[in-house]
Amino acid sequence: MGLRKKIKRELIGTPDYPSNQIFTISNFITVLRLILTFVFLYLFVMDVNRYVALVIYAVAASTDWLDGAIARKTRTVSWLGKMMDPVVDRALLFTGVIGLVARGELPIWVCIVIILRDVYLACGNAVVRRYHKRPIDVVYTGKAATALLMTGFSFMLLGLPKIGGIGVLGAFSEAFPGLDAREVPLGIFFVYVGVIFSLLTAVIYTVKGYRASKHAIEHPEEEDVDFLNPEIEEADGASGAS
Repeated sequence: MGLRKKIKRELIGTPDYPSNQIFTISNFITVLRLILTFVFLYLFVMDVNRYVALVIYAVAASTDWLDGAIARKTRTVSWLGKMMDPVVDRALLFTGVIGLVARGELPIWVCIVIILRDVYLACGNAVVRRYHKRPIDVVYTGKAATALLMTGFSFMLLGLPKIGGIGVLGAFSEAFPGLDAREVPLGIFFVYVGVIFSLLTAVIYTVKGYRASKHAIEHPEEEDVDFLNPEIEEADGASGAS
């Protein structure tokens, strides 16, 4: 059994020392965001109401910051929340992508790139976790990629505003709308930049994962620390006389 790391009680629930809590307000919001993504997908693909679906998607996407902010403010950052947050982010992206591809409004290569990137990161994470117990924190480029893609998908779901293509690929390019001369929703350009940031994030995670694994192999004694179940160290004077 791994050694428990002693930390002060008041540090539990902070980003550096997440708790094992499950039923928190921030986790409830995260789960609610996940439910909303599937409600959106049904309404959008079944063409029940495009704009109601868009509002639901926008609410789920725009509250990405809310659960984390509440968790940090109330010191209820949890391991469950840290693991669920990127999962919900990916679910939002996948439902937006699948919905637009299903309706023929987004090139299928965007869907393929995003899926392959996530499969690669999932496989890489499985390899890293064999050596490095502590989950690697979300990087800012990943958050930027998510924000760009969600913004782009939201504009594409709305279908507005539309602008003229930049024409670098001639008058018509089925695979790269917007880079040709056709009029397209503004959101497609956010999607292109978001894909670039997503690939950049994959590179960053690869480097971080390699370094973490290398350090764990070279210093196995540090990996004995039980980050998931730290031993609580009472604050100075907590049990003393006032």
